[in-house]
Amino acid sequence: MMPEAHQPPRRRHVTRSLLFAAGGLFLTAAALAVVQPSPPPEPVFQARQTLDLPPLGAQASPDAAPYIASTRIRRGDTVADLLNRLGINENGLLTFLTHDARARSIYKLYPGRTVQAALNDQGRMVWLRYAHTPGATAKSGVDSAWLEVRPADDGFSAQERTIAAVRETRIAEGEINSSLFGAADQAQIPDAVTMDMVDILGSRIDFLKDLRKGDRFRIVYEAYMHDGEEVGTGHIRALEFINKGKTYSAVWFQNGQQPGGYYDFSGASLKGAFLRTAIKFTRISSGFGMRMHPIHNKWIGHKGVDYAAPSGTPIYATADGTVEFVGRQNGYGNVIILKNFGKYSTLYAHQSRFAKGLKKGDRVQQGQLIGYVGSTGWATGPHLHYEFRIDKRPVDPLAVDLPVARTLDSADRKAFQAVAARYLPQIELLARLQESRVQVAQQ
Repeated sequence: MMPEAHQPPRRRHVTRSLLFAAGGLFLTAAALAVVQPSPPPEPVFQARQTLDLPPLGAQASPDAAPYIASTRIRRGDTVADLLNRLGINENGLLTFLTHDARARSIYKLYPGRTVQAALNDQGRMVWLRYAHTPGATAKSGVDSAWLEVRPADDGFSAQERTIAAVRETRIAEGEINSSLFGAADQAQIPDAVTMDMVDILGSRIDFLKDLRKGDRFRIVYEAYMHDGEEVGTGHIRALEFINKGKTYSAVWFQNGQQPGGYYDFSGASLKGAFLRTAIKFTRISSGFGMRMHPIHNKWIGHKGVDYAAPSGTPIYATADGTVEFVGRQNGYGNVIILKNFGKYSTLYAHQSRFAKGLKKGDRVQQGQLIGYVGSTGWATGPHLHYEFRIDKRPVDPLAVDLPVARTLDSADRKAFQAVAARYLPQIELLARLQESRVQVAQQ
């Protein structure tokens, strides 16, 4: 049996750097980045473009070893198990790792994390590394931290090391057959990026009820890599989503020190004045209008929309506003009322508890956590009762035309167009790949 260090990974995908010239996209290399696992599922495109490359001609470290062994920590592993799988037999090393305070981070072995060792041509250890924190958010992006152990004159030395993860730009596409997350998983898109996709287009697409089989998406996003593994994600840079035949686009744009935001390719802001829903990924349990009340057993007008969700599910403000009321109100139970702007206000009822410190008069921003789903008041189970009001009169939030945000002013438009021009060729490439796949399937 070949050593574990040479066994093929569970997930394979071929990636290639994409080169973009001023005149257009270099397609030949990019076409090689189509994912081809075996046995092949429906083809999905996944590629990446390295932004932070090492200097040309960089020399290898003098400590570079001809052989690097690597293993993943399994549940129940001991330090001795890891050394055995790595082929390390250094006198005193096990005692050092299990007793020396400088190596204390290896006392806690996290299943799934990686341990590596560099061995010289005599099989002696050059270094041992335990990647205990493969990715942690930092001011500059994402940092990776590891314990490094090396031979020393008096035995061994141990030191904690940190390095900024390498930022890459990836492009991917998918088609929905059963669910958004299913399509994203097939395209090897991290769940955090999928959730960001929902947040970005939440003012345009109701991801609870509008998705259809055959909907497609194309995405350009940042990933952070360390030792060949993805350890974090950054911004979605560009996105295109085709829902029920209509195309929605998004581009991240930030000019100087001004706050950044998402705009469609025409320059219109995607931050709608209101989000369609206050809870991520749930189901509608009761719509707006007349219904048989589950407690009073009589027909009565339902002034909002109920979203069934487990108790404790976070609730987010659907728009910027000021807290007009936070407390308990009869059948609403624990309720928050936000005065948004002009004639608009929103109500969030049956909460189990409110966001810590929230009080009347506080300003909140769209997407800010304001409370948690519960079943207080007149409720037969945990859910959010959400009301959208115009001039204090409830209207159906799923049917009303929501106010839209402003477009870019002339001063920023030229800078935005330059940013959009960087990503449009990548989105167009993904669109062509999708169309080609459809044509092949139809033949």
